[in-house]
Amino acid sequence: MEFLFESPELLIALVVGAAGLVGGVGLARRRSDETDTTAPPQDATDVATREMSIEEIREVSGDTGSTDVLDLPEVPDTPAELLEEPPPAPTLTPRERFRQRLSRTRNVLGASVADLFGRGITDEAWDGLEEALISADVGVTATLEIVEDLKRRSREEGVVTAEGVVALLKQELRDALGSTDRSLGRADDEGPTVWLVTGVNGTGKTTTIGKLAAVEQREQRQVVLAAADTFRAAAAEQLGIWAERTGAALVRKDEGADPASVAFEGYAAANEREADLLIVDTAGRLHNKRELMDELGKVKRVLEKQAGPLEETLLVLDATTGQNGISQARAFLEAVEVTGIALTKLDGSSKGGIVVAVQRELGLPVKLVGLGEEIDDLAPFDPDLFVDGLFEQL
Repeated sequence: MEFLFESPELLIALVVGAAGLVGGVGLARRRSDETDTTAPPQDATDVATREMSIEEIREVSGDTGSTDVLDLPEVPDTPAELLEEPPPAPTLTPRERFRQRLSRTRNVLGASVADLFGRGITDEAWDGLEEALISADVGVTATLEIVEDLKRRSREEGVVTAEGVVALLKQELRDALGSTDRSLGRADDEGPTVWLVTGVNGTGKTTTIGKLAAVEQREQRQVVLAAADTFRAAAAEQLGIWAERTGAALVRKDEGADPASVAFEGYAAANEREADLLIVDTAGRLHNKRELMDELGKVKRVLEKQAGPLEETLLVLDATTGQNGISQARAFLEAVEVTGIALTKLDGSSKGGIVVAVQRELGLPVKLVGLGEEIDDLAPFDPDLFVDGLFEQL
């Protein structure tokens, strides 16, 4: 003890350490009291989604894999103050959307025309216009025909200014796109409308389906998505994300299951739920064209046996691939009877003229265009808005 008093620093350290030990024991006791091992488990409805199995209606091609129909969970009552949302951001009009998102093609085509003919209507200007149209992926044959028509009309109508040439070119492009019906088909009688969606993997096919579901749900239509692309890794999971985001139901089976059986049970689920629309995703593998054609043909036959002729078979093409996309499209045209084109990534391409080439070379109307990454950026194709968007700044 005499030693302790002779070392006051040591005495202080011992006192502090003892106090800490007592406090630690008290804290441990409080934590133990707060931990109740008999607390009830977490409510099962906390999971992001819940599964509800449906009875197998029919075996297709010997496929006995289980089928899941995934729905969004029921939302519990929410306090009124939490339901208040901030004012929505201003939305673009269709004209503004086309004008803003076609800037890359406009820089290649629209601005070039003004520069080319700003110094007069010359042979060099016409040659430059040909190059600009080909650079925008209008296609060689279509470009030559358009330029020849422009030369003839400019002579006959006495056009001598760049503005006059632009006006004629806009009319030529509208004529090349035609006035075909671009609306999406709907079932006239009872039963869900069926849209089959196909295209090469990587073109934005699944995203297009998700955006279509969002548009339909906004119109108060009940949508079912069928994940019939059972060969691509995580394809069903990606479609499931869109189903959860849009409030659609999802029909899926195990990876490697027969795609036709998924389509079959997708229609059965849509019919049972009295849904307005069934959208069927399909695989887009081009490494074996014969296998692709057989698979797509089978999916379509199974659906038509249930629903009759399909209202839409949409082919998704990537605008950034240009003429290569048209070559890829021909394999799908051999497999199924396509009714229309959904052209994605138009905002990211300087080759917006592909719209003209696609319609001319494939003989199919472009019905939808992707103009951005937002959920509202899938737009019905409007030839007038498209052409005006290419030259809006002029």
